[in-house]
Amino acid sequence: MGYTRRPQLHSGQAMTQASPTSAPQEIDLLINAGWILPIVPANTLLEHCALAIHGGRIIALVPQQEAAKRFEPRQTIHLSNHLLMPGLVNAHGHAAMSLLRGFADDQPLHTWLNDYIWPAEGRWVSEDFVKDGTELAIAEMIRSGTTCFADMYFYPEQAAQACAEAHIRAQLAFPILDFPTAWGIGPDEYLHKGLGLHDNLRGSSLLHVAFGPHAPYTVSDAPLQKIAVLSQEMDMPVHIHLHETAQEVAESLDKFGCRPSQRLMDLGLLSPLTQCVHMTQVDEQDIGLLQQSGASVIHCPESNLKLASGFCPVESLLKADINVALGTDGAASNNDLDLFSELRSAALLAKAVAGDAAALNAHAALRMATLNGARALGLDEKIGSLEPGKSADVIAIDMGDLELQPLYNPVSQLVYTHVGQRVSHAWVAGKALLADRQLQTLNERELLGKAKWWRKQIANR
Repeated sequence: MGYTRRPQLHSGQAMTQASPTSAPQEIDLLINAGWILPIVPANTLLEHCALAIHGGRIIALVPQQEAAKRFEPRQTIHLSNHLLMPGLVNAHGHAAMSLLRGFADDQPLHTWLNDYIWPAEGRWVSEDFVKDGTELAIAEMIRSGTTCFADMYFYPEQAAQACAEAHIRAQLAFPILDFPTAWGIGPDEYLHKGLGLHDNLRGSSLLHVAFGPHAPYTVSDAPLQKIAVLSQEMDMPVHIHLHETAQEVAESLDKFGCRPSQRLMDLGLLSPLTQCVHMTQVDEQDIGLLQQSGASVIHCPESNLKLASGFCPVESLLKADINVALGTDGAASNNDLDLFSELRSAALLAKAVAGDAAALNAHAALRMATLNGARALGLDEKIGSLEPGKSADVIAIDMGDLELQPLYNPVSQLVYTHVGQRVSHAWVAGKALLADRQLQTLNERELLGKAKWWRKQIANR
């Protein structure tokens, strides 16, 4: 790989696209790649093309010969053995729980939560825990191709600070529960703090805030109704665990006389702003409600498999025109934040659940991890595909390794081989977060030191 640097642009210079016969247009960055997967148009893979970036946005995607005539880049990066694509969107996780990776493995969900995770969080969760754990998670996600993630955890103010320092894009859902936690005493305090964070981040181009009611079984009707009204008034997303286990559905039927999805619909909480996480227990009624409401589903296959929670019927949801995105969940229940690994699991599991080897093909799986994720988060006008005018949230994957050869179909290799550790570069809004596998906005040595310190503290107690 080679780099070519040119003089800085003059301040205030207008961004205009030059025709092939006019003087070259000065731009910030030109990336020449062996392949480019734009996601839009669908089922398209381009060879020997270049991505032109200026002012943090994509301004052109053209053949390399044309790019050489049209643009005068300040920096040129040559990636002849690499594939460029949109950065992945991890649509559900609990970033700070990376500090509890492997802490309570091989337990069913309710035992895992009640006997291990919630007691550990009660003892250890603090501002420092969230800041350090979120930084560790961000580093792992960047190094495996994620440039935008949705988080739901305590002390979202600290998560926001970690995201801003790392220059990563994120949706921060502040938790709302009926009972006290380290971050507050109940729904009113959670809402007050979360809406305050929303106001503080109004000016951010990379961070936005969502309501995060934990689940129907931990939040009562009155707070859910209040969230439904505020969400519509403020055009603000709602991120909620829903239909995660058969036990959850059975308890809702016993207590409320309806399935959780119907309860949320009756309370006004299901809408195009709603992100329904997990949905492993789905029947025709649920599919109808999702269609009617326009809500998105966030599929977390590896966490669901590990906790034996069930199987999300992805192919049935997609055939019903329901938007399905991908998430890793937290590292405490996965145990990694590699969305390419999640892609592979999702594609394989979808085939088994549908009984159809053609279900969720490679292009469809990649769309779930990019444009569908952006759509679920309300960001599809900004990210999720490599189109002129969109933010330059881009990753590069080295396709030259022995384990990927012979390379008949690069798109298939992205999904069915392990490429997360082959992500070489990442940019968010044109800013480099990863270059030649080296983190650019985070200090790896410091992160390792903090992770070891937390392990020692928690293990000793």
